[in-house]
Amino acid sequence: MTALRAIRAAHDADTITLYQAYSPAIAGPALAAGRFVAPFSRGRMTWIKPSFRWLMHRSNWARKPGQERILAVRITRAGWEQALANAVLTTGDPAALATAAVHVQWDPERSAAGAALNHYSIQVGVGRGMIDALVDDWTVELTDLTPQVRRIAELVRAGRSAQAVRLLPPERPYPLEPALARRLGMS
Repeated sequence: MTALRAIRAAHDADTITLYQAYSPAIAGPALAAGRFVAPFSRGRMTWIKPSFRWLMHRSNWARKPGQERILAVRITRAGWEQALANAVLTTGDPAALATAAVHVQWDPERSAAGAALNHYSIQVGVGRGMIDALVDDWTVELTDLTPQVRRIAELVRAGRSAQAVRLLPPERPYPLEPALARRLGMS
């Protein structure tokens, strides 16, 4: 049985892979440098998502303006867990949310075709106070997934969902300490 709220992600013993959609103007320099550089803004919240399918829904398979490039952002698990430890639910106390370094919200997970599923995926907004850590300390690798995204989107549009699903990045439950999982609304 699928948990109502769980972090489903590609991860190994040291890292977790998150996904972000960017304009070519941001993605190109970041990929060339191997890290986020200008014009990436450290002055605003950036949302990171471990659910590939949710980001595909959000970016319309890299077709929304300003979201034409899909990057896999591999960060340290220590950084990810530090972000979560500093997170406040967007549905919680407005005063706490206003001063939180990190925001967490839960949105319906999506099928490859974009339909809402009956369980939720986490979205994590890293605020200005922690962006430097995300960019300078936690990020291990950036990978351009745009060609893979376009191929999967073609298969989905052609009605070949089973073939498309085989090309999706593998995701599995990410373990968290029970107290942190409870605080994030996972149980």
